[in-house]
Amino acid sequence: MNIPILYIFSGLPASGKSTLAQLLSKHLSAMYIRIDTVEQGLRDLCSLEFEGEGYRLSYRIVQDNLKLGVSVVSDSCNPIKLTRDEWQGIATRTGAHFLNIEIHCSDTVEHQQRAKSRRCSVNNLKLPDWKAIQNRQYELWDRELIRVDTANKSIEQSFAELLEKLGL
Repeated sequence: MNIPILYIFSGLPASGKSTLAQLLSKHLSAMYIRIDTVEQGLRDLCSLEFEGEGYRLSYRIVQDNLKLGVSVVSDSCNPIKLTRDEWQGIATRTGAHFLNIEIHCSDTVEHQQRAKSRRCSVNNLKLPDWKAIQNRQYELWDRELIRVDTANKSIEQSFAELLEKLGL
């Protein structure tokens, strides 16, 4: 049996993270989980305001799938050491491998334009505006990761770079 892999995506909103995570999930036929979808589902179904519950529920779902030998692509901002440690801990506890992937857009003007023009694919989710993205807490990584800068590249070019860096 192949050892499953947890592909841990991170990055600021409008960087191209969800697009690339979805493409990778489809390419690998891996399970895909998006924190925005889980959190908005909790809001819609339970009328709750929360902090962190979406991540914690997602960790459980991902853990179940990794235990079954299913690779998973997790799509979240993953902005702090705590969430990064938790994702990696799930992989370690289930005997899965993990890869940290940061998606970044180094061109501020392009990133701002993406934030202003993007469409939301999660029902009822209010996307953050540019000011909220700029003010979002996002810690620098302190461990090995695969980094893809999507600035001035097409989706196809960014995805090809990601696949190359993953060795796929």
